[in-house]
Amino acid sequence: MAASQITEATGKRIFAIGDLHGCVDESRTMLTHLEKEEGLTDEDVVVFVGDYIDRGPSSRGVVDLMIDFKSRFPKTRFLKGNHEDMLLDFLGFGGRMGEAFLYNGGLETIQSYGISVFAAPEQMVRAFPESHFQFFNTLESMIKVDGFLLVHAGLNPLRAITAQNDSDIFWIRDDFIHNPHGYGLTVIFGHTPHQELLLDLPYKIGIDTGLVFGNKLTCVELKSSRVFQVARNSSDVMVGVLPDE
Repeated sequence: MAASQITEATGKRIFAIGDLHGCVDESRTMLTHLEKEEGLTDEDVVVFVGDYIDRGPSSRGVVDLMIDFKSRFPKTRFLKGNHEDMLLDFLGFGGRMGEAFLYNGGLETIQSYGISVFAAPEQMVRAFPESHFQFFNTLESMIKVDGFLLVHAGLNPLRAITAQNDSDIFWIRDDFIHNPHGYGLTVIFGHTPHQELLLDLPYKIGIDTGLVFGNKLTCVELKSSRVFQVARNSSDVMVGVLPDE
């Protein structure tokens, strides 16, 4: 596959938010806190690291929330996760592993849109709101900001950043997580859930803390190292800071 595109972002603050997986209530709690309690403005950038859909109870509700949030905070950025990659492949619009979509949490996504699992892919495409279909088709691959690179799954440490492909950035796990890299950037990633933040500084920070599996949603403000977390089925936001290394 061709190398994936790197885009850049700038902002007064940079908030990175982990995998949502159809958990709309906790996602809304997090975003409301950032807006109301942290004073989020249009000078700040919020980056979601992908996996908005599948497994959780309301994939459609999460996408609605994302679209509404960006309409009010236009510097918001959305990375593509492997679950969106599977969905697009399943519907015939590129990607990988579409044959595994329904059995890897996609059934819950289809049901959230009121679509029969027996519908043909072209019928499913017509059932998605146009704004949602546009959302899925305009997700980004990698975003560089200051000394950070944000990506869904990670990077292949044997490849240059400009040589990463879709298999690397949407699907990689152990080869990235368990090895250092020489990119000179701290990589912020999701995809592989952990009970707590994965800290391997200066190389990487993993922010998927398994919300859909009953754990919690994590957001990190990269410039201040502040951490915000919402436990599954909670309406409270826990605030802390990244530990010193």
